[in-house]
Amino acid sequence: MVERPLRILGIPGSLRRQSYNRGLLLAAQELAPPGVTIELYELHELPLYNQDLEEAGPPAPVQHFKRAIAEADALLIATPEYNWSVPGPLKNAIDWASRPPATSPLRRKPVAIMGATTGLFGTVRGQLALRQVFLSTESYVLPKPDVLVRDAASLFRDGRLVDEPTRQMIRQLLEALVAWTLRFRDDGR
Repeated sequence: MVERPLRILGIPGSLRRQSYNRGLLLAAQELAPPGVTIELYELHELPLYNQDLEEAGPPAPVQHFKRAIAEADALLIATPEYNWSVPGPLKNAIDWASRPPATSPLRRKPVAIMGATTGLFGTVRGQLALRQVFLSTESYVLPKPDVLVRDAASLFRDGRLVDEPTRQMIRQLLEALVAWTLRFRDDGR
């Protein structure tokens, strides 16, 4: 049980409506511990990062995204793996949120990562690439547990995650993210 409510911003790395990664986040909403809420944030409205746009004043969707990150206690990202790396829309969103570096809402933000794929490696390379990006933003990425979901097509029914072992992994990730977030909250960061 969390003494003060925790707000987690869930970000699906895929834009696809029936994305397995969105499904992981929907399962996380169902499995959230008492006192924890998970709000999904869709990346559809964010323009491609362009320093000219940034210098003119970030567009409204970018401002909204950065505010959502700032207001969240932690981030939970569910990412597919595209060409052994992070999907373009997700990397673009992080690029926007990271600017300017000194006031980025990603600085010192607790982050947990999970991912699903229909392939055999469970987004391990995409998650590794994402961890590297978060080194630059000075985000606090939860080191364990890993949630690397492979063969995702067999684990979902009508967009809902029905595989109990995978649901248990998400439960464990959420418990670890809560403890991780409270650790930094208690440190006054």
